[in-house]
Amino acid sequence: MRLTRRELSLLIPGLAAAAAAQEEPAKQVLPAKVYKYSDLPVKQNGKNQSRAVLDGLTHLKDPVEVHITQLGPGQEPHGPHSHAHEEMVMLWKGELDVTISGKTTRIGPGSVGYVASGLVHGWKNPGTEPAEYFVIALGPRSASTPAKA
Repeated sequence: MRLTRRELSLLIPGLAAAAAAQEEPAKQVLPAKVYKYSDLPVKQNGKNQSRAVLDGLTHLKDPVEVHITQLGPGQEPHGPHSHAHEEMVMLWKGELDVTISGKTTRIGPGSVGYVASGLVHGWKNPGTEPAEYFVIALGPRSASTPAKA
Protein backbone atom coordinates (compact mmCIF):
# COMPACT_ATOMS: atom_id res chain seq x y z
CA MET A 1 0.00 0.00 0.00
CA ARG A 2 1.43 3.34 -1.04
CA LEU A 3 0.57 6.51 0.84
CA THR A 4 0.82 10.04 -0.45
CA ARG A 5 2.67 12.62 1.64
CA ARG A 6 -0.68 14.18 2.50
CA GLU A 7 -2.10 10.86 3.71
CA LEU A 8 1.07 10.21 5.67
CA SER A 9 0.88 13.65 7.31
CA LEU A 10 -2.65 12.79 8.47
CA LEU A 11 -1.52 9.43 9.81
CA ILE A 12 1.47 10.61 11.89
CA PRO A 13 -0.50 12.50 14.60
CA GLY A 14 -2.71 9.44 15.12
CA LEU A 15 0.32 7.19 15.52
CA ALA A 16 1.88 9.63 17.98
CA ALA A 17 -1.34 9.73 20.03
CA ALA A 18 -1.52 5.93 20.05
CA ALA A 19 2.10 5.69 21.24
CA ALA A 20 1.46 8.25 24.00
CA ALA A 21 -1.63 6.37 25.13
CA GLN A 22 0.45 3.19 25.47
CA GLU A 23 3.07 4.95 27.60
CA GLU A 24 0.65 5.98 30.37
CA PRO A 25 -2.23 3.79 31.49
CA ALA A 26 -5.70 5.27 31.15
CA LYS A 27 -6.74 7.14 34.26
CA GLN A 28 -9.86 6.10 36.13
CA VAL A 29 -12.49 8.29 37.78
CA LEU A 30 -11.57 8.51 41.45
CA PRO A 31 -14.05 7.10 43.95
CA ALA A 32 -15.17 9.05 46.99
CA LYS A 33 -12.78 7.80 49.65
CA VAL A 34 -10.83 8.72 52.78
CA TYR A 35 -7.04 8.51 52.53
CA LYS A 36 -5.52 7.99 55.99
CA TYR A 37 -1.97 9.33 56.30
CA SER A 38 -0.90 6.25 58.26
CA ASP A 39 -2.07 3.97 55.41
CA LEU A 40 -0.16 5.72 52.60
CA PRO A 41 2.93 3.80 51.40
CA VAL A 42 6.19 5.70 51.92
CA LYS A 43 8.76 6.03 49.14
CA GLN A 44 12.19 6.96 50.52
CA ASN A 45 14.62 8.99 48.37
CA GLY A 46 17.72 9.89 50.39
CA LYS A 47 16.65 12.43 53.06
CA ASN A 48 13.25 12.81 51.39
CA GLN A 49 10.03 10.82 51.65
CA SER A 50 6.91 10.89 49.51
CA ARG A 51 3.44 9.45 49.82
CA ALA A 52 1.22 9.13 46.76
CA VAL A 53 -2.34 9.99 47.75
CA LEU A 54 -4.35 9.85 44.53
CA ASP A 55 -3.89 9.96 40.77
CA GLY A 56 -6.88 9.82 38.44
CA LEU A 57 -9.82 11.75 37.07
CA THR A 58 -12.46 13.86 38.74
CA HIS A 59 -16.08 13.04 37.90
CA LEU A 60 -15.86 15.79 35.27
CA LYS A 61 -12.92 13.83 33.77
CA ASP A 62 -10.27 16.39 34.78
CA PRO A 63 -6.91 14.83 35.71
CA VAL A 64 -5.82 15.37 39.33
CA GLU A 65 -2.86 14.00 41.29
CA VAL A 66 -1.99 14.57 44.94
CA HIS A 67 1.10 13.57 46.87
CA ILE A 68 2.71 14.46 50.18
CA THR A 69 6.45 15.07 50.42
CA GLN A 70 8.73 15.38 53.41
CA LEU A 71 11.79 17.31 52.24
CA GLY A 72 15.00 17.12 54.25
CA PRO A 73 16.90 20.25 55.34
CA GLY A 74 18.65 21.92 52.41
CA GLN A 75 16.96 19.57 49.93
CA GLU A 76 14.89 20.16 46.81
CA PRO A 77 12.72 17.47 45.17
CA HIS A 78 14.24 18.22 41.73
CA GLY A 79 15.67 21.14 39.83
CA PRO A 80 13.66 24.00 38.33
CA HIS A 81 11.34 22.77 35.57
CA SER A 82 8.05 23.43 33.78
CA HIS A 83 5.17 21.26 32.59
CA ALA A 84 1.71 21.47 31.04
CA HIS A 85 -0.30 20.81 34.20
CA GLU A 86 -1.00 23.41 36.89
CA GLU A 87 0.35 22.79 40.36
CA MET A 88 -0.23 23.91 43.94
CA VAL A 89 2.15 23.37 46.83
CA MET A 90 0.53 23.59 50.27
CA LEU A 91 3.02 23.75 53.16
CA TRP A 92 2.07 21.88 56.32
CA LYS A 93 5.32 21.95 58.35
CA GLY A 94 8.63 23.79 58.09
CA GLU A 95 9.71 26.34 55.48
CA LEU A 96 10.05 26.36 51.70
CA ASP A 97 11.69 28.74 49.27
CA VAL A 98 9.26 28.65 46.34
CA THR A 99 10.60 29.98 43.03
CA ILE A 100 8.22 30.80 40.18
CA SER A 101 9.57 32.42 37.00
CA GLY A 102 12.79 33.44 38.78
CA LYS A 103 11.13 35.07 41.82
CA THR A 104 11.72 33.31 45.16
CA THR A 105 9.41 33.67 48.16
CA ARG A 106 9.94 32.00 51.54
CA ILE A 107 6.74 30.47 52.92
CA GLY A 108 5.75 28.96 56.27
CA PRO A 109 3.08 26.52 57.48
CA GLY A 110 -0.38 27.15 56.02
CA SER A 111 0.99 28.94 52.94
CA VAL A 112 0.13 27.96 49.38
CA GLY A 113 2.01 28.46 46.12
CA TYR A 114 0.20 28.15 42.77
CA VAL A 115 2.06 27.54 39.52
CA ALA A 116 0.32 28.07 36.18
CA SER A 117 1.02 25.86 33.17
CA GLY A 118 4.37 26.36 31.46
CA LEU A 119 6.06 28.44 34.19
CA VAL A 120 9.53 27.45 35.38
CA HIS A 121 9.33 26.67 39.09
CA GLY A 122 10.85 24.74 41.97
CA TRP A 123 11.18 24.71 45.74
CA LYS A 124 13.81 24.04 48.35
CA ASN A 125 13.82 23.54 52.12
CA PRO A 126 16.01 26.37 53.51
CA GLY A 127 15.47 25.27 57.12
CA THR A 128 17.24 22.96 59.55
CA GLU A 129 14.17 20.75 60.04
CA PRO A 130 12.21 18.69 57.48
CA ALA A 131 9.49 20.50 55.52
CA GLU A 132 6.27 18.63 54.77
CA TYR A 133 3.89 19.70 52.03
CA PHE A 134 1.10 18.58 49.72
CA VAL A 135 1.30 18.93 45.94
CA ILE A 136 -1.91 19.04 43.92
CA ALA A 137 -1.39 18.69 40.16
CA LEU A 138 -4.34 19.73 38.00
CA GLY A 139 -4.65 18.93 34.31
CA PRO A 140 -2.99 16.55 31.88
CA ARG A 141 0.36 15.17 32.94
CA SER A 142 3.28 15.63 30.63
CA ALA A 143 6.98 15.19 30.91
CA SER A 144 8.67 17.91 32.92
CA THR A 145 10.99 20.17 30.99
CA PRO A 146 14.14 21.15 32.92
CA ALA A 147 14.85 24.87 33.05
CA LYS A 148 17.68 26.03 30.81
CA ALA A 149 20.69 27.51 32.58
